[in-house]
Amino acid sequence: MTPTIIDCGWGRLLMGQTFASQRDLVEALVAEAPQQRDVALYAPDPHVLVALAPQQLFLDPSHTYRLPVAAAQGWNHPRSGPGWRVRPASAADESDVNRILCARHMVPVWPGFLNQAVDDPALCILVAEETEAKRVVGVVTGVDHVAACGDSERGCSLWSLAVDPQCVRNGIGLALVSELASRFHARGLQHMDLSVMHDNQQAIALYEKLGFERVPIFCVKNRNPINETLYVGPDSDEGLNIYAKIIVKEARRRGIHAEVLDAEHGYFRLSLGGRSITCRESLSELTTAVAMSRCDDKRVTRRVLARGGVRTPEQLVVGCPDALEAFLVRHPRVVVKPARGEQGKGISVDLCGVAAVSRAVEGARRYCDDVIVEEMVAGQDLRIVVIDHHVVAAATRQPACVVGDGAHDIRTLIERHSRRREAATHGESRIPMDEETTRCVVAAGFTLDSVLPAGQVLAVRKTANLHTGGTIHDVTAQLHPHLRDVAEKASRLLDIPVVGFDFMVPDVAGDTYWVIEANERPGLANHEPQPTVQAFVDLLFPQTRASPPGLSPT
Repeated sequence: MTPTIIDCGWGRLLMGQTFASQRDLVEALVAEAPQQRDVALYAPDPHVLVALAPQQLFLDPSHTYRLPVAAAQGWNHPRSGPGWRVRPASAADESDVNRILCARHMVPVWPGFLNQAVDDPALCILVAEETEAKRVVGVVTGVDHVAACGDSERGCSLWSLAVDPQCVRNGIGLALVSELASRFHARGLQHMDLSVMHDNQQAIALYEKLGFERVPIFCVKNRNPINETLYVGPDSDEGLNIYAKIIVKEARRRGIHAEVLDAEHGYFRLSLGGRSITCRESLSELTTAVAMSRCDDKRVTRRVLARGGVRTPEQLVVGCPDALEAFLVRHPRVVVKPARGEQGKGISVDLCGVAAVSRAVEGARRYCDDVIVEEMVAGQDLRIVVIDHHVVAAATRQPACVVGDGAHDIRTLIERHSRRREAATHGESRIPMDEETTRCVVAAGFTLDSVLPAGQVLAVRKTANLHTGGTIHDVTAQLHPHLRDVAEKASRLLDIPVVGFDFMVPDVAGDTYWVIEANERPGLANHEPQPTVQAFVDLLFPQTRASPPGLSPT
């Protein structure tokens, strides 16, 4: 029998039962290409396979689950819905597919892979697409074992199931699994296998609910940088949040010693060659107390930037009632925010009238005694991250939304979407069930008990902050050069080495803007796969830099 090796784009699937000997399989597996993740499956005696090359191979800590594909025909789950559908992937989908895989910390497919994969009878690659925006929000790869190697058991397998973490629609992952099973059932295949990490309890619970059963089949992989976390044991940075953890991981990858000082609050110390720097996530000792104080107080931020020629909205510090009334005459729609604070706490957007503004001011005072009323400017919420006075990432931020299904009330939709956001962001993003959420729902003509019509999108917050359920969409490649120049100029005005600026822009590809705020501790994890973490460690330890800083086009 000729050994069967299937190129899946992110790596090769080696069908272990088709190799003449264990040593032949070892030789094929260790021939893995750089930046790929090969998988040997169905190998007889996988523990023996690892023993033949123990310094190179390891037994993957994942479980294999199996489903009779006919069982999926009984699932009462739509494979399309209002505003989205599942369809076969095309070569034009490759950049979107890789965007989603990278966002899920999975290996992207190599350039041009989909162009050949769409004609490979052994592969079935499906995507979920938002039909109006033509935006891909999910992907799955299926392998037909009969087409690949004439499998007598008529099996197939599912790989690389991934849903865009910024997707607001329900049931995308389940729809992809259901459609893949249906297509394989139509081919006369009998069962579908998948591999899931042993500690992914959420996915395991879903698969078991769908009827998948665990089978004694194991994956064997190569020891490589991609797989390192699977065979080196638990991280010593356990307890750090995602914003601190990714920095510590990058530092250690470069040989920089990382000591966790206070995991709960994100403090750690990095040391190399006699140089030692303490950080709290992306805030380091290189940011002076003066620079930090300029960003901490929104009044000071605006004053410094405006004096330097950067365009900012007009503000009023709440005090005299007559001044407030006069301000509302000039600016009928306003934003109320605490003068100091972060993560969107206490902020109310798109307010009209003295009564509504006064209520919002009282709410903001729970976070800071000094409250600002600010001219509301229309446009997209744009976050630009500047490190060492160079733009390294830009992303639009959209307020938390839910999509109606015609069956569940808005409260339930919010709770479900909030759980998905938490899972996608390591617990950092959730939609508060507070007065502001209620106000936004009521302003749209609903109550929390209303059943939202199927397909209707409802914004349940006005602010686009990640910590209040907002979603983030990378636009680094589309950023207008003038906006980049403004952000870099603003970082110099504030004299701060690491900063995230909040812009409001009509169009990220245009040059019109207002700078709203500056964040001295931007969440670098929110901008992957842009090289924000690499640029941060470059700043701290320039001798470890692999490439010059600057704007990444990808």
